[in-house]
Amino acid sequence: MSKPSIIIPLPNHDFDPTEVAVPWQILTQQGFNVEFATVEGDKPCADPLMISGEELDPWGCIPVLKKIRVIGLTLRADTPARKAYAALEQDHNFTHPKTFADLKVSDYAGLLLPGGHAPRMVPYLENKQLQQFVAEFFETLDDKGQHKPIAAVCHGVLLAARSISPTTNKSVLYGKKTTALTWKLESTAWFLSKFLARFWDPHYYRTYREEKGEKLGHWSVEKEVTRALESEADFIDVPKGTANFLTKTSGLARDRLHNDKPAWVVQDGNYLSARWPGDAHTLGLKFVQLLKN
Repeated sequence: MSKPSIIIPLPNHDFDPTEVAVPWQILTQQGFNVEFATVEGDKPCADPLMISGEELDPWGCIPVLKKIRVIGLTLRADTPARKAYAALEQDHNFTHPKTFADLKVSDYAGLLLPGGHAPRMVPYLENKQLQQFVAEFFETLDDKGQHKPIAAVCHGVLLAARSISPTTNKSVLYGKKTTALTWKLESTAWFLSKFLARFWDPHYYRTYREEKGEKLGHWSVEKEVTRALESEADFIDVPKGTANFLTKTSGLARDRLHNDKPAWVVQDGNYLSARWPGDAHTLGLKFVQLLKN
């Protein structure tokens, strides 16, 4: 009996390594066949800064000194994620991805949409062919009449928000509850980079920025996703009073296989969403539960 297949579409460059490698590792260990796709079938590469931590300190623009990492060691992917990504780079499906044009919803039991913030994420986020596939995946029922499981994290939720249903002519997230990269997390990383760390490239953590006259944060992930929803109340951040609230919202703690206290994952039917790399283990485990159910 063949293994159920999961598809993870990716940009050619700059995706977040944690948001891809950690769920991939969990899925493959649980017996799923995980496939990948890029726009033309080229081997994808993660954001190198998130692997090495280089160029994330104030001296990071200096060729020799950039090897000395302080802030960069904190901002890059943590040890479990880097190990998972090193293993992923040896995976045949990862090194030989499909093209977006190859993708058929009927070939897959589930869809995972990861994120990343660096500039070369833009072609992935704006690809109309991929958006059409995502919309079709959201609307297709399996042989039991159920929607197939979908998981999205960080900017992957933005991709889903931009995917328009041909039936309703609205976002596939319209009427759903979701989370995504919050403005608090996005702006904290941006301000840290802009004023303290990578000041010579102050917008590294903002994939999209506001034009003159637009309110700060208008093109943040949270704000754009929220505009695609039926109600602002459908964007679900961690409510005050939630257990481990400070751990979940500080941006300093990341989850592990056996510690979901820092994580925040929102479920609406067979759709799961998460905010950032710190939620990746919990998202992967919950995604496996959905797929097995």
